[in-house]
Amino acid sequence: MAVAKPEGVATIPERRPTGESLVATLADRLGLRLFVVHRLDKAASGVVVLAKNAESHRCLNDQFAARKVDKEYLALVHGRVAGDAGEIDLPLRQFGSGRMGVDRQRGKPSLSRYRVLRRCAGATLLSVPLITGRRHQIRVHLYATGHPIIGDLRYGDIGRQRTFSRLMLHAYRIAFKLPSGRSCEIMAPPPASFMRLFGQLCPGEGGLDDGWSGGPVPVVQRNG
Repeated sequence: MAVAKPEGVATIPERRPTGESLVATLADRLGLRLFVVHRLDKAASGVVVLAKNAESHRCLNDQFAARKVDKEYLALVHGRVAGDAGEIDLPLRQFGSGRMGVDRQRGKPSLSRYRVLRRCAGATLLSVPLITGRRHQIRVHLYATGHPIIGDLRYGDIGRQRTFSRLMLHAYRIAFKLPSGRSCEIMAPPPASFMRLFGQLCPGEGGLDDGWSGGPVPVVQRNG
């Protein structure tokens, strides 16, 4: 099962729940037992894949463990990123209160790649294919390079970040193998909240690709 998670909704129940979680809500509404395959930060939006049986769960878990799942994110960051593409290779580890940070001695290897999609007056829209999948990896990597994600209340100038309506991070695409061996690619274009803030910060830029101009649309699945 693939769903487009809204921002502000936790993927799984939190230790101190402040609202409903994606998995619990779906399980309750559909009457299904769902298996968690991967998570998406509560403040982020985008595609999340869940398994409906043990076989699918094993199949997907094996692919995630072997880094055979292709994931791509959209991130609108502060400042103008130099160069059209690059990679960030900085080891990460968890510090206090769940905050992640760069630690070149004790951190785990972490690699992110990016390419520039749009440059605005004070922001840059990036496509970020995730190579490794550490907690908060994209957020920390971009913060460490001096380009924190807009609206990130954990990484960046909190006073400034509070002025934005949401975290501008969206899980746009995921590709993997089904248990049958067939290829599956799922895309969830950004929701209206993402496009609205993008339009405010990058006026006149329009949509993000030729065939789509923003706003809520259903998840699109392409099977190979």
